[in-house]
Amino acid sequence: METRKHIHLIGICGTAMASLAGLLQLKGHRITGSDQAAYPPMSDLLASLQIPIAEPFAEKNLDPRPDLVIVGNAISRGNVELEYVLDQKIPFTSMARVIHDEFLLGHESLVVSGTHGKTTTTSMLAWIYEVASRKNSALKPSFLIGGVAENFGTSFQVRDGRPMILEGDEYDTAFFDKGPKFMHYFPDALILTHVEFDHADIYRDLEAVKTAFKRLANLVPRRGRIVAFDGAANVDECVAKAFCSVERYGFKADSHWQVKDLAHSSEGSSWKVLRQGQPWAEFNMKLAGAHNAMNATAAAALAAGQGVPLEAIAEALSSFQSVKRRLEVKAVIDGVTIVDDFAHHPTAIRETLKALRESYPSSRLWAVLEPRSNTLRRNVFEKELVDSLALADRVVLAGVFKLESIPVAERLHPEAVVKALQAAGKHAMLLSGADEIVAEIAPELREGDVVAILSNGGFDGIYEKLPRRLREKA
Repeated sequence: METRKHIHLIGICGTAMASLAGLLQLKGHRITGSDQAAYPPMSDLLASLQIPIAEPFAEKNLDPRPDLVIVGNAISRGNVELEYVLDQKIPFTSMARVIHDEFLLGHESLVVSGTHGKTTTTSMLAWIYEVASRKNSALKPSFLIGGVAENFGTSFQVRDGRPMILEGDEYDTAFFDKGPKFMHYFPDALILTHVEFDHADIYRDLEAVKTAFKRLANLVPRRGRIVAFDGAANVDECVAKAFCSVERYGFKADSHWQVKDLAHSSEGSSWKVLRQGQPWAEFNMKLAGAHNAMNATAAAALAAGQGVPLEAIAEALSSFQSVKRRLEVKAVIDGVTIVDDFAHHPTAIRETLKALRESYPSSRLWAVLEPRSNTLRRNVFEKELVDSLALADRVVLAGVFKLESIPVAERLHPEAVVKALQAAGKHAMLLSGADEIVAEIAPELREGDVVAILSNGGFDGIYEKLPRRLREKA
């Protein structure tokens, strides 16, 4: 696409799609997009870029006729715009294919993958390279992240440096390409954080998920590297037949990058790293949670192995802020702290609540969950969900998002989750949605409480409704 084109993105408010829209705009293209409904943070990002969002989907959104349409992976046959594109033979492609063709050629592809921690680890890696580039411009990173990295204030960037840093998503590519998006990225170096069953709408079982990650590892050339978590048998299996060097990170004594003396305080986290058994680094970071220390160690290990100086790595981690919707403090009102976290899986919920316990050890912790992801809406992890939510003092479940779209036999039973929590001695309740939740819990909140709102979507505006109600109460 060497000439300026009008490119339309169907499903533009997806985190990766909105970022791609920004990348293409930086290359000089005219960008339009559409979605069923827009919500922050990506709607805010697109507004700042002055990229229009047409709502809802409609044929008229494709007038004037675009030169190219990018179809988001959430878009299926039957979508009115997709059907119009097919009928009118408008050229179309996928997000992942555009990234490969337009942004990877001539760059070093650094990919961060795994069931959990991708967005934060990718943001950390990009920030490490950004700090290092102050002394070496060749390290100036281009990046595409599935969330807004607060150090950059954006989720994308195109630079002249060699590295292209990508969040490698295992979700499928498009309605016409059911393979994972990360299979288009051909990594020169790869981080693999965790491998668990997820995306129950497209993966049959854990074996299918592992197969996808095995194929990703098989893409890394012999000269490349894989930095892989040392604490999971599924990860062991996925990297066992890699043709490149594999460096493990974590707490095990024989790991290439061993974490030691991890400590948490109100100021954040600190830990040491041994490199092949020898003292290598001491890191400090503002973020709490063992999972964030693991994410940071993975980013540091990959960067160091690619030649980034340790001084730049340590400086970057100490100044790393966070990612929007990852343990993001939305408001503090009369001593009540409201935290937004992009919860999509019981393991992610568990790590979020553990991190909040470490950050607010004397607080009463509320978990307010909207089962919205394609995994959480199903009963495949019902027991694990109970165990994760039990880390909170008070639990509130909303009704399952678009329950009618899940086959009856596969549906999560939130009432069973609440009953199991109550049987374990936990204060738990099931409420219909955001308005009822706000009305019920706002009078109960008191100074010192921490409310973790857990959803991978807009949750019917609860992030604004609850703070507003607390201000009115004050």
